[in-house]
Amino acid sequence: MSKVKTLLDVVEDIRSLAEHLKLVAEDVCSLAESIKVVAEVISSNEQPKIAANPKNKSLSSAAPEKVVTLEQVRAVLAEKSHDGLTAEVRELLEKYGAQKLSAVDPKDYAALLKEAEVLGNGSK
Repeated sequence: MSKVKTLLDVVEDIRSLAEHLKLVAEDVCSLAESIKVVAEVISSNEQPKIAANPKNKSLSSAAPEKVVTLEQVRAVLAEKSHDGLTAEVRELLEKYGAQKLSAVDPKDYAALLKEAEVLGNGSK
């Protein structure tokens, strides 16, 4: 009877190991997804083009408007993704009609940055 009990214990240990391996696999998939989003954000090297209009001098004399750069948005989105908000980052990009940051229209950077900065506030 002790051989049967030993075999039952081995089977139970194998089942337990399988459950733990499944959890590890799910964590690795989640981590891979986060890394993918961060890599997309980092790899997009597009910068907004600002063309000077020499005919319109009133623009140059007005107070300069703060321009949000791709790098600023990328840094915030990468931080949020690293903090476990990868799905929310993806939803935010999709809200602006893009699958990755490089596809977002530069005129939307300020609004995107503003929304990204509040991701996760009050949800935990």
